[in-house]
Amino acid sequence: MSAPDYSPDIIEKGRLLFARPFVFVKGCVRIADLPPMDKVEIAFAGRSNVGKSSLINALCGTSGLARTSNTPGRTQELNIFESTSAELRIVDMPGYGYAKAPEDKVRAWTKLIHQYLTGRATLRRVYVLVDGRHGPKDNDLTVMNELDKSAVSYQIILTKADKPSAEELKKVIVATQAAIAKRPAAHPQVILTSSAKGDGLRELRTEIAMLLES
Repeated sequence: MSAPDYSPDIIEKGRLLFARPFVFVKGCVRIADLPPMDKVEIAFAGRSNVGKSSLINALCGTSGLARTSNTPGRTQELNIFESTSAELRIVDMPGYGYAKAPEDKVRAWTKLIHQYLTGRATLRRVYVLVDGRHGPKDNDLTVMNELDKSAVSYQIILTKADKPSAEELKKVIVATQAAIAKRPAAHPQVILTSSAKGDGLRELRTEIAMLLES
């Protein structure tokens, strides 16, 4: 799968966008806790332990920005990060699909995520992280259904793409592209990433820079 043919100018804008420091602003457990809608927002969603925090840290070039954990369900709120000098806000959403979380907590997360997705006018894109070793699971498809229904633009990122063999990864890519082929809110380009090796970060930074430009 080939990457889009980006112009050198937009690639450089993406690099500069994430050359500036990002800082943790706060965690929000209620919609009322969110900052004013005064910046372009992008959000990261994905199953528990798909590598959201690791990808956000790699994207922003800061190892300790988003807390990483081997314990599924660690992120239980909307964690807000902002650039110190650009009009960009990153929202790290609670991981989904963790069966051992208490039922009332899962309901609270689900309600919070739904309210955020349907009521945030400045949300330009949700990046849905899918494990590159396995491809989309039922919970991933449920989130895509929600985003399609809410008419929120989203793009699939395959994480841990360095882990499977080339043949296994190819099968996952084909399955992922088939899963989004007829979805109205899905971006057609799938991004392959490895937080450990830095793969796909330039492409992701460039896509985000294009959102700020449009």
